[in-house]
Amino acid sequence: MKVLLVNGSPRAKGCTYTALTEVAKALEADGIETEIFQVGAKPVRDCIACMKCRELKKCVFDDDTANALIEKAKGADGFVFGSPVYYAHPSGILLSVLDRAFYAGGYAFAGKPGASVVSARRGGTAASFDVVNKYFGICQMPVVSSSYWNMVYGKTPDEVRQDEEGMQTMRNLGHNMAYLLKCMQAGKEKGILPPQNDTSVRTNFIR
Repeated sequence: MKVLLVNGSPRAKGCTYTALTEVAKALEADGIETEIFQVGAKPVRDCIACMKCRELKKCVFDDDTANALIEKAKGADGFVFGSPVYYAHPSGILLSVLDRAFYAGGYAFAGKPGASVVSARRGGTAASFDVVNKYFGICQMPVVSSSYWNMVYGKTPDEVRQDEEGMQTMRNLGHNMAYLLKCMQAGKEKGILPPQNDTSVRTNFIR
């Protein structure tokens, strides 16, 4: 089993990476393979609602990391999305990538456990945490929790490592993710399969 940890910070080895690395260590200690996917610092397009993804099964724009994330997601069993806090919201780069990856490739995420992790110097973590969690609810993804909300504090990676409760929360998140993945695998082996839910109805509020 494998968990893909998505670093939504433009800094490849910054505070968000430090938090995700702590989650990854706990997962690996429990026998789960991990990979950190770097969204990057290059410009990322927003979704333009062209609907070409319905035909292509990927985003029509192939010049950034959105389609690469979809491809990685196909081979993953669970996800942790990490972001720094910018003005009490996740990074714009991460949101643009997730908007397009989930819309064009939601099939690659559906039904798989997900968790979000946010990093801040001081404030805005709860609002940012809530935003990322919204993606899971529309793709029928079980949300993995920890012993506190999944957030760390610090201006530098060294300061984040000094956030002892934050690091503890990251480790507990990793262990909880591993436990859920193993439970889901055990259920599958016993013939307990996910429900095939009806998604055919889409109500537009037009009178």
